[in-house]
Amino acid sequence: MEHEVIVQISNKIKSIRKEKGMTLQDIADHAGVTKGLISQIENSRTIPSLLVLIQIIKALEVDLDSFFSELYQYANESPVLVQRKSAYERFEKEASSGYEYFRIFTRKVKQSTIDIVLLEIQPGSARDFVQTDAFEYKFIISGSVKYVFRDQEVELESGDSMLFDGRLEHNPVNIGDVPVQMLVVYFFEDKA
Repeated sequence: MEHEVIVQISNKIKSIRKEKGMTLQDIADHAGVTKGLISQIENSRTIPSLLVLIQIIKALEVDLDSFFSELYQYANESPVLVQRKSAYERFEKEASSGYEYFRIFTRKVKQSTIDIVLLEIQPGSARDFVQTDAFEYKFIISGSVKYVFRDQEVELESGDSMLFDGRLEHNPVNIGDVPVQMLVVYFFEDKA
């Protein structure tokens, strides 16, 4: 299954769950899995087995045909892709407050998938270290941020950029009094 479709499935599960006012625990209980697994699936951090996916869809009380009817793989799109700001999809990558992610594009390019995201970090926000199974490119659009790694810290201002292996534990911290806005590009290598 292509990464783009996995992201669409993750987003659709989360969207339907929130639309119906259901919690992660509600879905987990009805699907017979853990709350943590549902969270990982919704945040595209793990791929569910077919059986688990079907259990989740049933827990959402959605018809299987209806659930899959709107998924597509960009097969017949123009080589020029435009994504309007109004179509950016807000999502949560990890449990945190004040960190807002907006997915701009996710596309497969040869042997890798590129996921382009807009991240906003509010002043005073805090979270734990995170890791991503991808290389990460960050471009600071506005604000000041300190990237804290286990063995170093890097301060970035508007216009600065950075590329690093997301498997290094890291935590971006807003060090200013205005929101930080950054463009994030994740480069996921397909594993054979």
